Amino acid sequence: MTLLDDQDTTGMHVAAPPRRRVIRAALVVAFALSFMVGAIGFVAFLAQLRSGELKPSANADGIVVLTGGSSRVADALELLANGFGKRLLISGVHPTNGAANISRTLPDSQRLLDCCVDLDRSAVNTRSNAVETKRWVHERGFKSLIVVTSNYHMPRAIVEMSHEMPDIELIPFSVIGDKWRDEPWWTSGPTLRLLLSEYVKYLAAEARVRLANIGIDLMPDSGSDQQSDAPQRRPATASAN
Repeated sequence: MTLLDDQDTTGMHVAAPPRRRVIRAALVVAFALSFMVGAIGFVAFLAQLRSGELKPSANADGIVVLTGGSSRVADALELLANGFGKRLLISGVHPTNGAANISRTLPDSQRLLDCCVDLDRSAVNTRSNAVETKRWVHERGFKSLIVVTSNYHMPRAIVEMSHEMPDIELIPFSVIGDKWRDEPWWTSGPTLRLLLSEYVKYLAAEARVRLANIGIDLMPDSGSDQQSDAPQRRPATASAN
């Protein structure tokens, strides 16, 4: 009896290591495949990023600039001054900032701020940028829009804007930051971390939008649910601030 028990125990110990090796091998293969897919996706993401600023391919009814990066607002105002759009929305303006702050930074912009610029202080991220821009575009009756943001942010911005405004023609204008011009991204640790972070956010936005398109909304926009109970918020004209 003791001998049989010993033999059974020995057999169990002999069988266990191969099973663990198979599990480990499967995990290694799964990790390697995930890494390869992620790397290929990252390369495809980088391929979307423009390395130089090009004029918009066409004029549009309106222009929207998403705040957060250097020279975005200045470039958007320049597009407006050159007639690429009739009116400009600056989306994501800090609640304490107004036209005076912009005018101090860009002294030549006062005329445009007085006549043709609206400020949106409600948006706090790219998704809410798209929601507030949709509201502004529909109020103005616009059918086409130039989207101004940094080159690394443009893919995610277009995903969110396209989802909110499938009926609006979107024309991207990518702003190239000074750091991007000064050195290749692969030689700069901070720039590489920024790109990897943006790539992850882009994948998350793509996944959420694709699921929403088939009726699975994991993150419903709470702001839109409140529209029936509260008056619509309108972007303030720059001249009123």
